[in-house]
Amino acid sequence: MKSVQAPQSVVMIRPHHFCSNPETRDDNAFQTLSNASVDATSEAALREFDGAVAKLRDAGVRVHVFDDTGTDTPDSVFPNNWFSTHAGGHVAIYPMFAENRRKERRMDVIEMLKAEYRVQDVIDYSGLEQDNLALEGTGAMVLDHTGRIAYTVQSNRADPVILERFCTHFNYEPIAFEAKDAQGRDVYHTNVLMGIGTDYALICLDMIVEPERRRTVAHRLEESGCEVIALSHEQIGEFAGNAIELMGHRRVLALSERALKSLRPDQLAIVEKSAEPLPLSIPTIETAGGSVRCMIAGIHLTRRT
Repeated sequence: MKSVQAPQSVVMIRPHHFCSNPETRDDNAFQTLSNASVDATSEAALREFDGAVAKLRDAGVRVHVFDDTGTDTPDSVFPNNWFSTHAGGHVAIYPMFAENRRKERRMDVIEMLKAEYRVQDVIDYSGLEQDNLALEGTGAMVLDHTGRIAYTVQSNRADPVILERFCTHFNYEPIAFEAKDAQGRDVYHTNVLMGIGTDYALICLDMIVEPERRRTVAHRLEESGCEVIALSHEQIGEFAGNAIELMGHRRVLALSERALKSLRPDQLAIVEKSAEPLPLSIPTIETAGGSVRCMIAGIHLTRRT
């Protein structure tokens, strides 16, 4: 059964020079350094990427793959941060916090979207980088396409002024909140602590600092028809929140093998009422501080016939 929350098509970027990004290491607590050589790490990331694409396609998801063309874009495998697409033919391009991440934006992706899907307009916020402002797409915002809510962790990756502009342009209600991990460190992206499916939401409510805001988020998710799956700090550390629901031959929840293993049977049972878990093996890519959700830019546009 189709769902506005679960896109049938996605964009993914094949990384040729993958490594842990030194420009984002200071505020991304999920990054870990690999002991392997740069070449070995890059080769492993390519194998993992190709395996993930093959598994998504086998599940019936349409995957548009672009090869990374840069040599100094270590996070290119995470395209959901620089653009998003929206029902009605709308596309947004975002300002990025780290300078080397700004090089990930590429017009051939946008031109493909225009050629194969019905695109009415492209709203480009990237010029606001000149004012040192950032809003890193569906990493900074987790979008409830049913309830029209943009859940957003307050951080240097999510400027409130641009958030308000985005929500006005795209008809979302912003719900921003402060979030910290178990060590008291600020959370850098919303999509590491929560993911929204059609009938459920994976979220670590305990990471939301203010109790009243925590209750509001849980209530609004339930209002949108989502059964809340409360994740622990430890499960977030295994990237259990960094998942995305997609539509293939059936509805699937794409997440990493590591994330799937961290979920309890009762939590999985809630997911499986609505979607089939689709685990992807990406341990090398996860050293960069992102997981499956970060790798996938969903296409919420109508395909041309």
